[in-house]
Amino acid sequence: MRTDLSTFNVGNYKAGPGWKVFTWYFVNYYIFNSALPWPYSFKRKLLQLFGAKVGKGLVIKTKVRIKNPWRLEIGDHCWIGESVWIDNLEDVTIGDHVCLSQGVLLLTGNHDYTLPDFPYRLGKIKIEDGAWIGAESVVCPGVTCSSHAILTVNSVATKNMEAWQIYSGNPASFVRKRNMK
Repeated sequence: MRTDLSTFNVGNYKAGPGWKVFTWYFVNYYIFNSALPWPYSFKRKLLQLFGAKVGKGLVIKTKVRIKNPWRLEIGDHCWIGESVWIDNLEDVTIGDHVCLSQGVLLLTGNHDYTLPDFPYRLGKIKIEDGAWIGAESVVCPGVTCSSHAILTVNSVATKNMEAWQIYSGNPASFVRKRNMK
């Protein structure tokens, strides 16, 4: 049996109401994915207007892409660095004091390569309080990054990360415990 992409369909996946998806496309492109330094408070209010739950103190840099803000929850005092892509076909929950460094990709969708029509395979992502996702790293569908876990630069989290531990590599594996002074 061979892959037959002509038979692909999205199954029961629905991004959201058509008007919201269409409107968000322009807001995302011209404000969030822009190189212009729009005020953080303005971006926070726009996210809330489109259904995101956003805590206080959000720092959201330039060139950020968010697929579906109505599937996004961000806690207090989080940092979202330049060129972060939250590709949330499924829910993404980000706890308090989380840092997503430059170029991070939160990837909630994939494809089932075992079937010829290549259907979506989706999974929620949860990043708990105090976690740090290093620059150019990827968090894959269905992964939980537990409290204060670290994913080092250019790593790929394909499995859950335990609390207070540091992970590195592709696929990411345990390196050592995280200690704070």
